Amino acid sequence: MNHRSNGLRRAVITGVGVITPLGSNLESFWQALLAGRSGIRKIQQFDASNLPCRIAGEIPDFEATDHIPAKKARRMARSSQIAVAAVQMAVADAGLEEPLAEPERVGVSVGTGIGGLDRAIEADRAYQIHGLVAKVNPFTIPAAIPNMSAFHVANRYGAHGPSMSVVTACATGTQSVGEAAEMIRTGRADVVLAAGTEALIQDFTLAGFAAMRALPTHYNDDPERASRPFNIDREGFVFSEGAAGLVIESLEGARERGAHIYAEVAGHASSSDAFHMAAPDPSGAGALRTMRWALEDAEVSTDEVDYINAHGTSTVANDAVETLAIKLLFDERAYQIPISSTKSMIGHPMGASGAIEAVVSALTIERGVIHPTINMESPDPDCDLDYVSQGAREADVKVVLSNSFGLGGQNACLVLRKV
Repeated sequence: MNHRSNGLRRAVITGVGVITPLGSNLESFWQALLAGRSGIRKIQQFDASNLPCRIAGEIPDFEATDHIPAKKARRMARSSQIAVAAVQMAVADAGLEEPLAEPERVGVSVGTGIGGLDRAIEADRAYQIHGLVAKVNPFTIPAAIPNMSAFHVANRYGAHGPSMSVVTACATGTQSVGEAAEMIRTGRADVVLAAGTEALIQDFTLAGFAAMRALPTHYNDDPERASRPFNIDREGFVFSEGAAGLVIESLEGARERGAHIYAEVAGHASSSDAFHMAAPDPSGAGALRTMRWALEDAEVSTDEVDYINAHGTSTVANDAVETLAIKLLFDERAYQIPISSTKSMIGHPMGASGAIEAVVSALTIERGVIHPTINMESPDPDCDLDYVSQGAREADVKVVLSNSFGLGGQNACLVLRKV
């Protein structure tokens, strides 16, 4: 379909903000990526000495009250706090004046994989210890349920337009951005505040993923090397926290107000493997169809893709399946397309990953530099594509494909294009 001639509007990114293990400033985050610097460290938020994996991607410099009034911050889970902060950064970056004009035309699309489960666990522990309802925070349930991040963003800006809360595990952030673009393209909103967020580095979370044998256990004393996508000795993903906010608006509206445009969200798609609760379909069929559908939605051919921001989790199954799916879709051209994994440096903040990677993809288009995949010390023979392992690379990037494939066979892909 032709988005410029069939009535669908073009959706563009005009503001971005990030809060990650590499920091909460867009420029320092970007420079750290280009330098190949890891944000993975030994866990500081609690005593992890009894866990088999004692490392994570913790946000080093976030204080909620620097961004949110203290009373409101106390009523939010950490995932909602960082979502609001990231969106505030994006709104400021977009140059939108407050209060936002025509609030009924302002939409919200904010996703999280796990949400505020930490608040529910805290309440359970308080009740088990004291046996009194009075000891349970009355904001426990409102803070814990997954749609609260979207509420807090909408509440912060008085956004009365369409509101969406996406929960599709590791595909959440990518799908949140895609659905935000769809609101613009179909005319349901003129501006959408989009985000992906996750903040649940807790003992029970790490214990649960450890029981699944999903986490690396041999790098507790060398955490920066733990996230090693596409290596033969990869053990699992490094759990992390983070958020990204994006302002998405119509191309016409952005040009009318003279906004800086990072990139167009030209296409998106989602699908389900319908295969297994945790493992991806080993045939790569789900990843393949989602990438193909996203390109078809954008009316972009496989020959036009200049860069792929990979899901690249550092898990044994996912990296191999993603590589296979890319080969199936692009055939011999797969070997000519630079691919990199942002997660090699920030770990895997689940519901936030795709939104952070959408920001990275937009910056790659705008700045013409592809960040590396770090820790490529022992490449898997089955993962034999160009993963940009020798440092950042300058390139004329006009079209990016960004992949996210999550637990439960949830797949989502974005196509970003230079305007």
